[in-house]
Amino acid sequence: MKKGKILLLLVLVLVLGTFLAACSGGGTEPAESGGEDGGGATGEPDAVQELNLMERAEIPTMDSAIAEDEVTFNILNNVNEGLFRLNQENIAEPAIAESEPEVSEDGLTYTFTLRDAKWSDGSPVTAHDFVFAWQKAVDPETGSPYGPYMMGGTIKNAAEVAAGELDKAELGVEATDDKTLVVTLERPVPYFISLMSFGTFLPQKEGFVAEKGDDYASNSDNVLYNGPFIMTNWDGTGLNWTLEKNPEYWDAETVQLDKINYDVVKEPSTAVNLYTSGEKDRAGLTGEFAMQYAQDPEVVRELDPSTFYLKFNQERNGERTALANANIRKALAMAFNKQDLTDIVLADGSLPANYLVPVEFAFDENKTDFREVNGDMLAFNAEEAKTFWEQGLEEEGLTELTLELLGGDTETAKSVDEYMKSQMEGNLEGLTVELKAVPFSVRLELDEAQDYDIQSAGWGPDYQDPMTFLDLFATDSPQNKMSYSNEEFDALIESAKGELAQDPEARWDAMAQAERILLEEDAAIAPTYQRGTMSLQKPYVQGIVSHPFGGNYGYKWAYISGKQ
Repeated sequence: MKKGKILLLLVLVLVLGTFLAACSGGGTEPAESGGEDGGGATGEPDAVQELNLMERAEIPTMDSAIAEDEVTFNILNNVNEGLFRLNQENIAEPAIAESEPEVSEDGLTYTFTLRDAKWSDGSPVTAHDFVFAWQKAVDPETGSPYGPYMMGGTIKNAAEVAAGELDKAELGVEATDDKTLVVTLERPVPYFISLMSFGTFLPQKEGFVAEKGDDYASNSDNVLYNGPFIMTNWDGTGLNWTLEKNPEYWDAETVQLDKINYDVVKEPSTAVNLYTSGEKDRAGLTGEFAMQYAQDPEVVRELDPSTFYLKFNQERNGERTALANANIRKALAMAFNKQDLTDIVLADGSLPANYLVPVEFAFDENKTDFREVNGDMLAFNAEEAKTFWEQGLEEEGLTELTLELLGGDTETAKSVDEYMKSQMEGNLEGLTVELKAVPFSVRLELDEAQDYDIQSAGWGPDYQDPMTFLDLFATDSPQNKMSYSNEEFDALIESAKGELAQDPEARWDAMAQAERILLEEDAAIAPTYQRGTMSLQKPYVQGIVSHPFGGNYGYKWAYISGKQ
């Protein structure tokens, strides 16, 4: 993604071979509550304050303007800070902003006053740093995958700037002085404050970025930090790096950890061995290891609001694909047993997902879960899948079809994709699935180029609202990248963002209709599971906060207590 946003684990269980494009953490309650780690901290810091962790992929970038994956957002959340930060209860609270903003009566203008905060080089964080970073994120020359998506239709003129129709100086953000930032919106946005904790809205110091030029964010020395930690020992491509306490952080007295040591470990067996040998303090569990350690007293379980799915690419290399046929998409979407996928292959507490918007994530004014509105869609049904398949092949003039499944290169990802191949080929006569396992950075490139047939993908929420999942698939969404388009779906998304923004009940209904069109009518994607995580965590590790969106984990409040 408790639930939450953004988002692309630490305890990265990138199971379907992808890191989420956005980030999210674990938990089982609405966003008011914290994760298991943060809520149950006990004891006092009484040992060397050093934490040893693992990631399951390299960091693709440390430039917040072009970040789009979980690993980067997780690190950015701990080394940088925006106007707001999710606290231990996962409520967005003032961070670089010294207090709640002044909001105009029409809900369109937010005025933020900044606190006295410094960059890691000792220079002040100013309102101009936010203006520069946000303009950069929507500037079409930047090529940000997230800036236009997060800001378009929200911040005034963002869509026009991203389209090259207006200069970036026309973006609705202004520094009236060093300490005052004025943001003008296109429309009232109920979840705007939660957006301010997301990585795309982090500041950047223009002078430093200009000085570094093309080398900016290429390694840990070429980034400035204004959060709880600074990053060291990262060469831009390496398999390890370190976070160290930032002495310039405005709230440094809260931070207890002196150092966090990271290593990239892609094989679950290696991760478990490093944990049991005492070299690492936390390890994600999937498959056989999840079953083996299910009853271990050091297991931490979390259900988060991230959903995984198969993307069906309807146009590849400029040519229509067989996946443009709705019956073929429906056949593929219903041809695999999700219960066995979660119970046997993953075995980590993940849930079969017959939906896009996850359970226990979005609630209306009556505390009713959004999932109760639409229920299940595209559930496993081998017989119906066979019928759709035969109809689709006949419509396409085919007797057989070969499709490539693009996935990740981790051990778990490969196991899951092999399961998907076996299921779909076994239930759909004439289908051949060719597996293509690539590193995460390569998958991002192939996704950007729309060079795939089927892709294992996932999404963690960027803010607490169903829209963070639904508008991914609007025709003009930069996250679409599969040539899906439905005018009725687009109209419902637009109305939920526009004229229905102040009518919660009607807006809720419009979003529910949109989800039904996307899945039940069009099968534009095939949901697979909602991620649950199981992790081994040393009992002396205290105070890690699992976030529902933004970075998966917050280490600002973490500490070591009782380590022998």
